[in-house]
Amino acid sequence: MESPDPIVEEEKKMRRLRIMVDLVAAVLAQERMTMDEALDLVNATKRAALNLFPGKGDTFDIIYGRRFARILKERFAFAKLEQQRNEGEASPSF
Repeated sequence: MESPDPIVEEEKKMRRLRIMVDLVAAVLAQERMTMDEALDLVNATKRAALNLFPGKGDTFDIIYGRRFARILKERFAFAKLEQQRNEGEASPSF
């Protein structure tokens, strides 16, 4: 039996990671969840990525951590603004 081509295997892992990250980003942006649930999802995604690419936690943080942080900041800042608006508090000026 032939051993798998390491480049092909690496491409498969990258494709799997890309699909996983895109799916998680969509869930974070669209699904109703608390900040704790969102952070749990991000941490689970990082653990899965580290199973595919051991020792690459810093790379994950640089590439995907920033993407997830931006989504969470936009989502939960908007949720806080909506909550303030519903409670009758003054809206911040932009």
